[in-house]
Amino acid sequence: MPTVPEATYRVVDATVHGRDGDIPVREYLPHDEIAGAPLLWMHGGGFAFGGLDMKESDAPARFLAATGRRVRAVDYRLAPKIGPWSKPDLRSKPNRFPAALHDVVDAAHDLASVTGRRISIGGASAGANLAAGAAMMLRDEAPLDLVTLVLAYGAFHGTLPDDPEIEGQLHGLAARIMFNQKMITRICLNYVGDPALMVPGYALPGGGDVHGLPPTLLLNAQNDRLSISGEAFARELTTAGVTVHDEIVPGAGHGFLNSPRKRDFTERMTMVDTWLRQQDARVAAE
Repeated sequence: MPTVPEATYRVVDATVHGRDGDIPVREYLPHDEIAGAPLLWMHGGGFAFGGLDMKESDAPARFLAATGRRVRAVDYRLAPKIGPWSKPDLRSKPNRFPAALHDVVDAAHDLASVTGRRISIGGASAGANLAAGAAMMLRDEAPLDLVTLVLAYGAFHGTLPDDPEIEGQLHGLAARIMFNQKMITRICLNYVGDPALMVPGYALPGGGDVHGLPPTLLLNAQNDRLSISGEAFARELTTAGVTVHDEIVPGAGHGFLNSPRKRDFTERMTMVDTWLRQQDARVAAE
């Protein structure tokens, strides 16, 4: 974490108005705010777990707020809870797609409105999926010109592409078991609620139309099967002409932003800060 004391920013819980009602958010407000783009940030949790108190939500926001950047974390609506080996009950559909995505898009519009500035969007794991899907929706349905995307170990595809090299690098029982194709299918189906939606698009950005998305930083963990999805998404963005910086964190497993006391967190959040400042400079020069 930065050595800047917490007194350099304040944290405020609030709500913003969305199309389906109020959306809880947590605002990280620096006392000496830089002129850069505010960041909208989303936690992970398989679309069904997590919240504003989750380290993956709170710690990255605090890190960046201590550098002077305004951050808003979004407590988006969660899909029904599901066990890692359970089949989703599709008869019940509260808060399934597009509920969480609408919360992110609405919170993005509100942040741009209240600050009067272009914003950036980012997230980790399921939050990275939501950030990418929101960027696509903001491009198509509710135009908002984003500065950049920051995507950490995201799940972008309902069906993981083949990547024997990454599969062969996985070590440890947890890494070899987690996020196998059956688990990914259950998680994604529980999120979308309908097999017909298990296709590329706003819910599953991998393989979808990513033309016109803003410059994107991807952080993938080497010892994480989801890096297959992240690396494939990086290639898709590059093919579509999007500026991409793709970083694989050596030896790291999924969820390294949940461990703010470890070196991987500090080093990668420093990289995020540097990337955001570079994109701010790019926009200022335009």
